[in-house]
Amino acid sequence: DLLERLQRIRSIPLTGDMAGLFRAADQARRILYRADNAGEIVFDRLLVETLPLQKITVAVRGTPVINDATWEDAETAGLTRVVPVILNGSDAPGTILAECSDVFQACFADADLIIAKGQGNYETLCEVDRNIYFLLTVKCPRIGADVSAPVGTWVVHKKGLNRR
Repeated sequence: DLLERLQRIRSIPLTGDMAGLFRAADQARRILYRADNAGEIVFDRLLVETLPLQKITVAVRGTPVINDATWEDAETAGLTRVVPVILNGSDAPGTILAECSDVFQACFADADLIIAKGQGNYETLCEVDRNIYFLLTVKCPRIGADVSAPVGTWVVHKKGLNRR
């Protein structure tokens, strides 16, 4: 039942530097928040509202791919009334920069902090030389080894060389 599922969710461990994410957001000029699943978009809004709103742009998919959040999902969750929302322009899982729209690429290049949700975004952006905080659930041992967390853990993982 719903209560049991909520209790199970509360018991999932969270690891990583959440305080560092909030410090980075306070220090950033521009933040790009790359949403992930449609089912999490309401929680994305709650998290976005704890960050400096005037700095944030949220990116979603233009069309449904697997279960990714779209413009309609962002609109339904009220995100479009809180911060600017753009489309990434790609139908590939994760974020393959070369396949994204010019608008998304410009926003990505201009952001000095990127917050990327989901393992697919981690898999496609983890080698990008930028200041990125990944928020994901570890779903396989290989990613777990990479982020130093066991499968099933919620992770706040910072990767990037902080060139900016």
